[in-house]
Amino acid sequence: MIRYLAIRNLAVIESVEVDFEHSFNILTGETGAGKSILVEAVGLLLGGRAAQDLIRTGEDLASVEALFETADGEELIVRREITSQGRSRAFINGTLATATALKDLSNRLVELHGQHEHQQLLDPSQHLALLDTWGGLEAPRTRVAAAFATVRGYREQLDRLRMDDRERAARLELVEFQLGELQKASLQAGEDETLAADRQLLRSADTIQRLCNEGYAELYDTEAAALGALGRVWKRVGELAAIDPRFAPYLDARDGIKAQLEDLAFTLRDFADGIDASPGRLQQVEDRLALIERLKRKHGGTLEEAIARRDRLATEHQALTGGQSTLADIEQRLAAAGRLFLAEAGALSTARRSAATRFAKSIESELADLAMAKTRFEVRLQSARSEDQWTEAGIDAGEFFLSPNVGEELRPLARIVSGGELSRVMLALKTLGAKDGMPGKTLIFDEVDAGIGGRVASVVGDKLSALGQRFQVLCITHLPQIAACGGTHFLIEKRVQGSRTVTSVTRLEDEDRVTEVARMMGGAAVGEKALDSARELLETLRAKGEAAAKAKGESPRRAKAKLT
Repeated sequence: MIRYLAIRNLAVIESVEVDFEHSFNILTGETGAGKSILVEAVGLLLGGRAAQDLIRTGEDLASVEALFETADGEELIVRREITSQGRSRAFINGTLATATALKDLSNRLVELHGQHEHQQLLDPSQHLALLDTWGGLEAPRTRVAAAFATVRGYREQLDRLRMDDRERAARLELVEFQLGELQKASLQAGEDETLAADRQLLRSADTIQRLCNEGYAELYDTEAAALGALGRVWKRVGELAAIDPRFAPYLDARDGIKAQLEDLAFTLRDFADGIDASPGRLQQVEDRLALIERLKRKHGGTLEEAIARRDRLATEHQALTGGQSTLADIEQRLAAAGRLFLAEAGALSTARRSAATRFAKSIESELADLAMAKTRFEVRLQSARSEDQWTEAGIDAGEFFLSPNVGEELRPLARIVSGGELSRVMLALKTLGAKDGMPGKTLIFDEVDAGIGGRVASVVGDKLSALGQRFQVLCITHLPQIAACGGTHFLIEKRVQGSRTVTSVTRLEDEDRVTEVARMMGGAAVGEKALDSARELLETLRAKGEAAAKAKGESPRRAKAKLT
């Protein structure tokens, strides 16, 4: 979860620090106050695109920093900086990190749910992946994707073998050039890491040799060497042991200590002697690393990809020069790869159809809790009729169908839902995923209340509050019914200070929270009636929470803390 968030010079935010709770955290404020900037700041920490125009006007550097706590209690400090020159740097626990590392971290710690995800829900091509994730089918899907990649590779080889003579000659020339370049380099797995370590060693050779020689001399090769002095110490300990047996154990350890120190001394000597500190050797390493880096950039980005590319080119070269015998061989391999793909894809398809039925019932149950009690939901799967319809997802195409009204036939989700229905379907999906998710994870909902209001808003608030008991939930909302369900409430305000606009974040307690909920109910002019209504709403939800806690055996004080 996110325990602490600090933002500096990001958009309209000059300086903001927020301590979040492990509960349902509400973020409210006027339109344009900067609520979504907090979500964007978290997105930057998780590898989001860092644009130069995010920096506050007149500043040279924007930064976002957060303290995360994992499910097992580990603390991680993540920091992202953006410069006015458009450069970006990231740090994890003070160490430079890549955007890939940040994204890997985000998968473990945070889920961002915003309007862009609603758009993904309207894209049928995303539905199969959602079903697979819910059904725990990632492993068979990975096997299917690997089998399809093999099939696709053999298809491409056959296509190239069936080229006309002119195309074949041009392709062969390119393959021979690239293959020759890679074969000449004689790349070895892990070589770049080994050479990088050698380079670091050679660059520090003078310092290493000096330290080794000084250490060896201090241990072994001077009149005041430690080993000589230690021999005199043992002589005295021996005399003491003859008088008092309590010193005997130290004497027994003498040979072991001496052997360790001698081993260290000789290791220091040999290590210093073994370093080739010549400028020529360092240049060889630098040149080799430069060659490897050039080939990595040209052939896949990593050394492993470059080696794999070399092997594929060698196979293709053999195919291009092998004639009809090679063509028949590739056709046989393609047929075998196709059979393997169909076996894996068929098993995945069977598992999907079983999961689809359970998934639909679970969605209907969640939607019933979200005031869509009569909704029917269905996942429709269609199997491929020809090889041209095979994909890395298998032999299935899938789409979600929905009927939110009694008597209406099921129609594609993307064509019939209103904004409010779409928000609730998305919340149902996320609730289902959260039930099997990692406790302690942070779920961030931006504009989850789009298109809803009234009683439905209260139901959505209850659902988010329930999620907040298992996860840390951060929710931006404009609806008082949802805001009143929060365990912790933050107000985001924008004001003019001097000649600049600044945004602040304030944790609301007691009457301040009543005032904000009243504003959300009645607008800027908050009267006594609005305050009374807000107070009544908060008290009602507090009593409801205490009753639910009592039913679960919690103390009233703990239940009250969830709603104050």
